[in-house]
This record gives sequence, structure tokens and C-alpha cells, in this order.
Amino acid sequence: MILFTDEKKPTTPVDLHLKLKPLNKLKFLSPYGSDWTFGRNACSCRSLNSGMFTYDKFNAGNDNLAIKNRRGLQYEQYKKRNELPAKKVIIAQPHSPLSYPTHGVEVKPLYSILIPGLAVHGMEGENNTVKLTATQGVFNTIVETPDGVVHGSGEKELTIRSPSLAIINNILKHVTYTNKKYQIASTDLVSFQFEEYTAEFTILIRVPPMIRLFDPGPDNSIDSLVTIVTKTFFRYHKLRILISSIRKFYPKIMIIIADDSKVTEKIEGPYIQQYIMPFAKGWFAGRNLAVSQVTTKYLLWVDEDFVFTKKTKLEKLVEVLEKTNLDLVGAPVNQQVFTFKLWYEEGDDEGDCVFSQYGSFHPLDGFPGCVVTSIVVNFFLAKTEKVQSVGFDPRFARVAHTEFFIDGIGSLLVGYCTNVKVGHQKKGAGNKALNEVENKYAAFRRLDRNEFRSRLDMTYFKNRLKCYTRNRV
Repeated sequence: MILFTDEKKPTTPVDLHLKLKPLNKLKFLSPYGSDWTFGRNACSCRSLNSGMFTYDKFNAGNDNLAIKNRRGLQYEQYKKRNELPAKKVIIAQPHSPLSYPTHGVEVKPLYSILIPGLAVHGMEGENNTVKLTATQGVFNTIVETPDGVVHGSGEKELTIRSPSLAIINNILKHVTYTNKKYQIASTDLVSFQFEEYTAEFTILIRVPPMIRLFDPGPDNSIDSLVTIVTKTFFRYHKLRILISSIRKFYPKIMIIIADDSKVTEKIEGPYIQQYIMPFAKGWFAGRNLAVSQVTTKYLLWVDEDFVFTKKTKLEKLVEVLEKTNLDLVGAPVNQQVFTFKLWYEEGDDEGDCVFSQYGSFHPLDGFPGCVVTSIVVNFFLAKTEKVQSVGFDPRFARVAHTEFFIDGIGSLLVGYCTNVKVGHQKKGAGNKALNEVENKYAAFRRLDRNEFRSRLDMTYFKNRLKCYTRNRV
């Protein structure tokens, strides 16, 4: 109990023992309308719907423990390479006399900078002492100082002592930090101490990524900005219809084809590159090959059985990517809207969780009919460099789609616009020979139980997941 005193009112007891609201009243805090995970150490696979895959069910063999141990070892190595000390939560002390930078201090590896904003405020004592401590760099001053005032120049710990705070603050304005360990991306957590007060701030250590620009040419034409990429397997009749429809609207745009058919056919025509692969090398392997050959700023992915129409306006998709920070933007196939949100939550030693939910996060500012989402259909325009950086795992040979977008969590910003559309060729080839081709193609698309399990095993290990659920509501 705490007593509050007021001159006009008698002392009144106040009960500070507050009860937490029940979880069912906190669902509005969850981004997907389920239980809020605050305070939970790991994501939970409980209460998920029937569309859930729990990966331990598919890794129940005798070697499950060995696989889990290998995955754990790889995860520890991943954390050492990728986690930064800046993830530490730093709490500012109340009424602190310390002034220091809270954000934005950056240095290149092995370079030196002046640390901005360092100062102390308070009553002067006989022997005021300020101490700076770092782990990946050393401190110096760029001014001459009286003897006995500065100790530890060129070391990881710098101490300044003086009866005058004015002298200390003048020196602090001229303190430098020099990084001593070459890493392309890291942080140093600096401790700043005065009397009983201590503050911490981070210095970002990084090599700025090298700039890579794409030249759109003097006319900035769609042909200079976009390359169309596709993958074909057996269905040359579908591919030729696609190319014919493209040429009606974009006669000079480059088309790149990855082809792993058993008996290949040469695709003739200008502005076409056809790359022959080993037979049945696979869906994602073909995507990788096609994407690797793109030299334009953007690539447009299409399936071989699509067809361009008057509504297939690539210029509108280019405008979206040029004027927003999206990396990839999809559009409907045959009027059908296809968007899913992905939610990623950190887990425990068993792995992490990914939930998918139909729909989008919110509208895309400035573009009516466009939204921000996570997964779109196989008709999308994307920044070439971003797609190449995520890549398509070639182990997914027959059926895969969501896996690419899961790999892109945290690095691909995805959108979807309904004002651009592409058609889909009708099923059924119209004659016996072509129907046999379609049946042969369909047979390769089917997954048996072992192939399905193998697909899940790869995701379990590579993405360190313990469960994935679809259509969570």
C-alpha cells in the first residue's frame, strides 16, 4: 500500500495490486487475432487449425535425434554470424546526469570517428571520474590534456579525472572511437560511467553495401527495364501460345526460358534465350537458372501456360516498384485474387513457427487497388537483385511455391495489385497427342508421400521450423 498526502484531503490508501486481463480480452494485441504472445518464451503450435504441419511428426525415424542435433549445431553457427549485440534492450536510468548518443553512431571497420554528444551534468566533486569502456575498439582524444587527467588512451577503457566538469566535458567533445576488428556488420556496446550512473549505447560497425545500379537506357523503355522469365517442361504448345501473346504487346522485350524437357525443341525468334537443362532437373532449379541470366532492373515471372491480354500492363507494375519500397508485386491470374500473409514467431529448441493467413496487411499508400502482403501467385514483377539474393532452393524439384516466400521473410517486401491481369490458357489440349503431353506433365507434378515428407524435412531443417499452418483465422 502507498499513501498519497494532499493538504486538502485526508490520506487515502491506494491498492497497486493490479490483475492482468484474461487472454481472451487481449486478442486485439495479436496481429492475426489470436492469443497475444507477450511474456511467452516461445511460439506455440497449440490451437492451430487442421491446416497445420508439425514437423516432428514427419521426422519421427530413428535418425530424428541426429538430425535435430545437426540442425542445432548449424543454428548456433548461424547466430554467431548474424546476431548483433544491438538486440540487447537498454533501459535509460531516471534523472541521469549523462548525455550520450542513443542512435545513429556508425563507423566502418578499422576506421575512427568522434563520438557525438558525450557530456556529464551535476555537482562538481573533488575528483570527478568518467569512464568509457568498449569491446571491439579503443578510445583516444584529439586534444592535448593536462598530465594525469586522461588514462587509457589507445585502449578499450578510457578514464578521465578532474575536479572540473567543464574540463571533463571539453575533453569528452573530442573523444574518438577506433574500431579494431574487421567485420562487415557488427556492433560495439559502449559503457559510459560517471559516479554511480552508467549508460550504454551502441556503435554500428559496418561496411556499406556496394551500390549496384541498372541502366534503363536513354529512352527508359519497358524493354530496357524488364525481362520475362519462365520455365518449361514438355508443354511447348503452351509456351508458344504464351510467347505469341507477349509479342502482341511487347515485341522487343527479352524472354528467358529454362527448359528441362526430355526431348527438347528449339524456340525460335528474336529476343529469346533458351537454356537447356538436364532432364527433369526441377521447378526451382529452372527458376534459378532463368533468373541468374537476367540483366535488367526487373524480372517478370510467368508460367508457361499464361497468356497476355490487353489488361497485362507491365508499365503499371513497374510504376509501383519505382515509386515504393516494395521488392516484388504480384497481380491476378484470370481475375483470381491470391494473397496470403505470413507471420513468423520465434520458438525454442524445437524450432520456430510460421503461420499463413489469407489476405493482406494493409493497402499500399498511393496506389488504389494495391496491398502489402507476403505471398502472391506466379505472376509477379520483382527487383532482379532481390530475387537473386533470396534464390529458389533447387531441392524443391516438382512442386513448390510458398517455400520461396518463406525464405524471403525479413528480406522481401511483397505487394499485390488488381489493376493488372494476365490470362490462363484453357485446360485440355484439343487433340490426343497434346493430351498425352499434358498427362505426362501432370504425372511429374504429383507428389507421393515420400516426396511430400522430403519437402517438409527440408523446410524443417533449413528454416528451423517446428510447425507451419495455413489459413489461420
